[in-house]
Amino acid sequence: MATEKPDPLNRPLDQAPPVTGGVIGRGEIIAAVLSLIWLALVIGIWALAPVGSETDSSTGALGLVFALVGIFLPFAMIWIAALTARSAREMRAEAQSLRASVDAMRQAWVTEARARRDGAQDKKLDELLQSTRQTEATIATLMARGEGQLLEAHADTKMALISPTPARPLYEEQPTLELGAPVDPVGTPVTVSDFVRALNFPDTADDREGFRALRRALEDRMMAKLIRSAQDVLNLMSQDGIYMDDLKPDRARPELWRRFAKGERGREVAALGGVRDRSSLALTAARMRNDTVFRDAAHHFLRQFDKTFAGFEPNASDLEISELSDTRSARAFMLLGRVTGTFD
Repeated sequence: MATEKPDPLNRPLDQAPPVTGGVIGRGEIIAAVLSLIWLALVIGIWALAPVGSETDSSTGALGLVFALVGIFLPFAMIWIAALTARSAREMRAEAQSLRASVDAMRQAWVTEARARRDGAQDKKLDELLQSTRQTEATIATLMARGEGQLLEAHADTKMALISPTPARPLYEEQPTLELGAPVDPVGTPVTVSDFVRALNFPDTADDREGFRALRRALEDRMMAKLIRSAQDVLNLMSQDGIYMDDLKPDRARPELWRRFAKGERGREVAALGGVRDRSSLALTAARMRNDTVFRDAAHHFLRQFDKTFAGFEPNASDLEISELSDTRSARAFMLLGRVTGTFD
């Protein structure tokens, strides 16, 4: 019989080992006692029988046969009964052992099936949670889209970044130095739509609107730093086969982005790191550990994105924040931010 597996529920199996041929059971002891009793009776009858009775030879031989049959037949019947009881006991023990093995196999199968069912339920719950997050982000986007058309300026004319307030001069009476060089006039501010389109970079070589928005954004010094740093990290990650178009991150609600722009960190804004692709996370983490050039470029990009987004958030609607979070640069920020622990 095959080796029995332990009970999955850690309960003792109600199993008795089969009786082997060398074990003397209760039936054999009873048979031996009955045999001794019968032997004593035979000896007693033989000793008390009259001696010297005359019989012919044929009658004497027949009597001897009957006497031997009468003596040994009870012995045979006693031991046949003992051996039959022994066989029945062994069969019961084997049946009990087989029943215990079947119960153990059934319990193991039930436990395995329950584990598979629990795993499938966990997977369904994760899918449902992800779907709920996507639905919340979509509802927030739709609400922002409806409110943005009525309450806020259009993205094609609204300035993308709020200009910093000029510092007060140390001495107000200090005259302006006339060095002969004309002061450069302030260029046309980059609009929100151009800024978002520039962070996503042109889709193809024929994307005229994308290249136009990229050129406009590169004229702004702060935007140019962000765009060039984003281009560097995107090129470096593409060497490992990591492309932002392949990532499908969980979209966070715009209020989480606003809280992050205001400096809030920790578990409350951890949903911003919505990239779940394990291979991309593992490759990026390994590159961060082993490649100092990539690590410096990534940290520089994270700082520029954080600084620029802080200037973009006050003048952007929820819809515009959602659109920016879906750009290639924002996806790179989510991926690198989760690897470096920016959202922890």
